[in-house]
Amino acid sequence: MRPVAEERVRSLNSRPPNPDGDYVLYWMQQSQRAVHNAALTHAARVANSTGLPLLVVFGLTDEYPEANLRHYTFMLEGLQETQQRLAEQGVKMAVRHGSPEEVAIEAAEHTAHLVCDRGYLRHQKQWRQRVASQVQCRVEQVEADVVVPVETATDKAEYAARTLRPKIHEHLDRFLQLPDPVAVDHDSLDLPVDDGLDLSSVQAVTDRMEVDRQVPPVSELYRGGTREAERILDAFLAHHLHGYDGNRNQVQSQAVSHMSKYLHFGQVSPAWLAQRIQEADGPQEDVDAYLEELVVRRELAVNHVHFRPETYDSFACLPDWARETLAEHADDEREYVYGLGELEEGGTHDPYWNAAMKEMRTTGYMHNYMRMYWGKKILEWSPDPETAFERTLHLNNRYFLDGRDPNSFANVLWIFGLHDRGWKERPVYGKVRYMSRGGLERKADPDAYVDKVERRSARLDG
Repeated sequence: MRPVAEERVRSLNSRPPNPDGDYVLYWMQQSQRAVHNAALTHAARVANSTGLPLLVVFGLTDEYPEANLRHYTFMLEGLQETQQRLAEQGVKMAVRHGSPEEVAIEAAEHTAHLVCDRGYLRHQKQWRQRVASQVQCRVEQVEADVVVPVETATDKAEYAARTLRPKIHEHLDRFLQLPDPVAVDHDSLDLPVDDGLDLSSVQAVTDRMEVDRQVPPVSELYRGGTREAERILDAFLAHHLHGYDGNRNQVQSQAVSHMSKYLHFGQVSPAWLAQRIQEADGPQEDVDAYLEELVVRRELAVNHVHFRPETYDSFACLPDWARETLAEHADDEREYVYGLGELEEGGTHDPYWNAAMKEMRTTGYMHNYMRMYWGKKILEWSPDPETAFERTLHLNNRYFLDGRDPNSFANVLWIFGLHDRGWKERPVYGKVRYMSRGGLERKADPDAYVDKVERRSARLDG
């Protein structure tokens, strides 16, 4: 039986297991799924080795940074399924209302051994550090949301994809091997513990929460959950993997997998997803192009966040050349300057950009190539680069289902030069990469993209 790779498991404290514990606890937070979950597999193995049942607990806070009703609804749809699937495996999952670390600390009072998954954002690390320092049992963290564990690949912040790529590929085959699932020996469904929230109605849960309700859910288009992700992926593999390398920048096409939102909430495993892509019947250049985005580019973003813990979400973490060239051109005359409200409502002179903003605002999604164009134009149409950065990050995190994660922070900063190099100098941009409306028209069919957005938005409007 293939175990969880030892590089994925890290002790967060030096305490021994609690001999008086009633169960082993998996504090689920980042890896919100019941299958292909290395943290869950490790926790089940620990539970079986100690002869104890396994309890899974999730802390649902009203105060997750920048989260709103759109994000909470998608996440709870996934948690609803995860709870049901764990119950089918004989494992109780309790989703409890409260700050995640407080929920974990309370649940650990009667725990022999605590296992948690891994998150890389500042607050996620702080939660785990606090839990490890306060509970009276061993705490182990299991990496389940990148393919190659970040420290295995490298010990520093990488400059660009070209510097990380060979380090990832050195270990890739080994870490694409998923651990075998472990069935629990002892059913925990009747454990005498707080059952937590009733997830049978997602709306009933969100109605009781104090969250930003100004950004509505988009369940008609994108519903949360592992099974829904699997269904969407099956359609992508059947119809769009072939030709992906050539079509992925065709903004009018459907040649996208929509996996980023499911990866964001840990509803699918990146290693499982990579396996599915490798096993699919598709040309090698298309498989390679997808794996480059899924593994190298995504894990470059995780590398950025992990090794720049204090500045990963700030303008200050840009490379020196980018900050210097943007500063030199900060006072350049701009042909168009818009306020945040005009941008948010899609009220610019550019119909392609307005359509992208509408897609983002109404669906929680935007084609990746349009995301680049969208961000570059905010830089061009804002009064200065730092204001442009603040606006881009604000809109990104507010409307995208996959916002507020390492990929988001790195992708927004890429607009301003992160993980890139200097290009031909020009007004406003300096040496930062430029994107033009004419270039978009040459490379794709943005008029057809506008039509696609209008049809999709109309579907949401009923």
